Amino acid sequence: MAFPSPVVLLSVLAVAMAAVTFVATRDQAPTERRVDNTATIASADQTPSPEPEKTKEPKPEPQLERGEVYVEVFNNSGIKGLAATTAQKATTVGWAVVGEDNWYGVVPTTTVYFPPRLKAAGKQLALDLGIKRTAPAVGEMKRDRLTIILTTDAPQ
Repeated sequence: MAFPSPVVLLSVLAVAMAAVTFVATRDQAPTERRVDNTATIASADQTPSPEPEKTKEPKPEPQLERGEVYVEVFNNSGIKGLAATTAQKATTVGWAVVGEDNWYGVVPTTTVYFPPRLKAAGKQLALDLGIKRTAPAVGEMKRDRLTIILTTDAPQ
């Protein structure tokens, strides 16, 4: 006698558990409540007192020191010397380029990748170099620096 595969058994078990859960919870009232945020309307005989105007002070923009942010430049285009040229441009405007190499993988378009704490720096680097796309760092990218991956659409 042949036994069904473990995948089939797990699938049957999952469907059975879903059916039991549905039957057990179908008659319960929803746990969500409606919250009505409508403002109360003042009656005609009440005059609201004017509130003093609040002046908001603008938050100071954090100062970005380009030379304190490490940048790595990778060529994913097949255009010889593109990483070196881009690294030189980044250095010229003050970024601390610490490496350049080839990138092996699939990247949809030239992108500046940033770790969460360097998001503003990543956006600034993209502006400085005319790169249109930024994205959070992924995979094996280092989390202490910005990573530029260049494709054939890289600004030259």
